[in-house]
Amino acid sequence: MPIPDYQSLMLPLLRSASDGNDHTTRETVEVLANEFQLSSAERSELLASGQQAIFNNRVGWANSYLKKAGLLESPRRGALRITARGKQILGENPSRIDVRFLERFPEFIAFRDAPRIARETVPEPTVSAIEQTPEEALELAHQSLRVSLAQDILTRILSCSPTFFERLVVELLVKMGYGGSRRDAGERIGQSGDGGIDGIIKEDRLGLDTIFIQAKRWQGSVGRPEIQKFVGALQGQRAKKGVFITTSSYTAEAIDYASRIDTKVVLIDGQLLANLMMDFDVGVSVSASYIVKRIDSDYFEEGEVGL
Repeated sequence: MPIPDYQSLMLPLLRSASDGNDHTTRETVEVLANEFQLSSAERSELLASGQQAIFNNRVGWANSYLKKAGLLESPRRGALRITARGKQILGENPSRIDVRFLERFPEFIAFRDAPRIARETVPEPTVSAIEQTPEEALELAHQSLRVSLAQDILTRILSCSPTFFERLVVELLVKMGYGGSRRDAGERIGQSGDGGIDGIIKEDRLGLDTIFIQAKRWQGSVGRPEIQKFVGALQGQRAKKGVFITTSSYTAEAIDYASRIDTKVVLIDGQLLANLMMDFDVGVSVSASYIVKRIDSDYFEEGEVGL
């Protein structure tokens, strides 16, 4: 039989976890492959990149969408478990679970519409999928993957400890070129009475100036009072530069205040944080890469070729 699409895998995947136990992704892929009676050739058929099996990829996407809807959860890396909501849905005995079915859940709607972090949203295509050039389709798919990954990054950060988050932001700034190596560039304070400073990093390898860091692992918007406290902490350190990083967003008043003070304070919200982590390979790894080539018109000009 043909390899099922990822939406057709959603209900069987949820059923495979109905016993309430933890299941590894590898185990789940095997169970579903047997259920759909896939041949060895179908199980091993690869994506165009040659880096992942098509069936494994589709199970992964089905798993991701069910998690976004709150029907599955990840008890640990590489594992899945059904939630109370997932059991409730199975109790309704649905004939199919697909993207339209998942739209009944607000968490999935939030994921699909990508609020808060979606200033850099995936643009609506101006032409139908049939009319799109391959380059346009590839670009839209890439942007969609970035939005999804950005949400996953912020979700993971919110599940980590504040101490881990403080280390993460220092690591990110080092990867961006501040201060040289992680060992001698960044220093986390993270102690009571630190005056609201979560980290210190050199602006350059020579340490000609110092940047102070405040890291807020929040879900609510950061307002002007929090920025004012941070500026006060900077002044207490006789510092002129600071970076305030949050997993959420900033109010208009906070942004306006930071833009008008003499102390240089850069505000990084959740969207920008996730994008910077993707751009500088912090907490992410390459799954696949594609090189798009075009014809070299100069090569085909009349004259001597290859001489």
